[in-house]
Amino acid sequence: MCGIFGIASTNGNNISCKDYTDTLFHRGPDDSGFYNDNYVCLGHRRLSIIDLGGGHQPLLNDNETIIIVFNGEIYNFHELRDLLISRGYEFKTKSDTEAILHAYEEWGASCVDYLRGMFAFAIWDKMNETLFIARDRLGIKPLFYAEHNGVLYFSSEIKAIIEDNNFPREIDEQALVSYFTFSYIPAPMTIYKHIRKLLPGHTLQWSNGKVEIKKYWDIHFIPDRTKNEKAFIEEFMDIFSDSVQGHLISDVPIGAFLSGGVDSSAIVAFMSQLSSSPVNTFCMGFGGNTGGYLDERIYADIMAKKYHTNHHNFEVTPELDGILDKIVRAFDEPFADDSSIPSYFVCKIASENLKVALSGLGGDELFAGYERYLGFKLQSLYSRLPLFLRKNVISALVEKIPEQMDIILSII
Repeated sequence: MCGIFGIASTNGNNISCKDYTDTLFHRGPDDSGFYNDNYVCLGHRRLSIIDLGGGHQPLLNDNETIIIVFNGEIYNFHELRDLLISRGYEFKTKSDTEAILHAYEEWGASCVDYLRGMFAFAIWDKMNETLFIARDRLGIKPLFYAEHNGVLYFSSEIKAIIEDNNFPREIDEQALVSYFTFSYIPAPMTIYKHIRKLLPGHTLQWSNGKVEIKKYWDIHFIPDRTKNEKAFIEEFMDIFSDSVQGHLISDVPIGAFLSGGVDSSAIVAFMSQLSSSPVNTFCMGFGGNTGGYLDERIYADIMAKKYHTNHHNFEVTPELDGILDKIVRAFDEPFADDSSIPSYFVCKIASENLKVALSGLGGDELFAGYERYLGFKLQSLYSRLPLFLRKNVISALVEKIPEQMDIILSII
């Protein structure tokens, strides 16, 4: 995880990025760098993962006409590097950042089509006086932007943008309504009326004071009815293994969060196959009366033993003094998922042992693992029943079922 920040203006830019970028110190404590000219200011905070000695940013091309700041990781950068070398480009570093830089030189805005990974980056093209910003296909890496008084701001986090005391902090009432409806604020909105999220799979181009946003990727589902279930399973296993292997590219130790569920267990299983040494795994549990079915340590222990991992179990305790303030500040805007508390602890403990950890986040969304998806299936079956059954029999029975919270309280 790194942090990027930038300002672009046609009115002459005498602003230093340092104070703004320093608000992102927690994203990149290993290094920092800045670039300024008459139009842009670019700042970077680095967490060193690849090319520890040579990956300093902002990174400039040979004639210093193209400058990049980058947050993320490009998993196919070795292949991309070889392709660009075959086209005459010379590399000064071993970083994936330089692969993006030369890809932009070769293909311009279409460079995003060649990138496989998670990323948010900004490239200042001095010759064309164009700032090009891109966010990865699924929005794994954050990117916020804002326009105010003819100035474009962008950042990995909102807090860097509102570091400017003159920036309006007006609350977006529609975003607030969405928060109370969904328990989070959906993109492109933020809690601030004048700050937006760049949508996943989109690019932003700033030139001569004008902003243009384009979609470069979207999900397209095309069923292949020529394959049977076995063929799909084999294809999925190959893709999954290839994905895990790509995530293991690093010049620092890598571990995994292990809950014992299908998602994280599958990742640890492939990591164990692909790694020559035991995988470092981490699990956070609950003690006292808060344990029971919510405590995942028993399942994580089973998987840790099966795959012979170097396993670490920890327990969340009720002493949360100061922790909630840190979590709230990290999110920058209202967010109502209380799983962020154990996630904070497991990340904190893992960070004391290594810099990179894989997790199973996103598995439930991808493979319909949530109970709500079962509800959707039952709803489709329910809608096929005769009306008199739904209205006179089933509705009457449903009314007699107590609320879930009442059930829990009665058990307690």
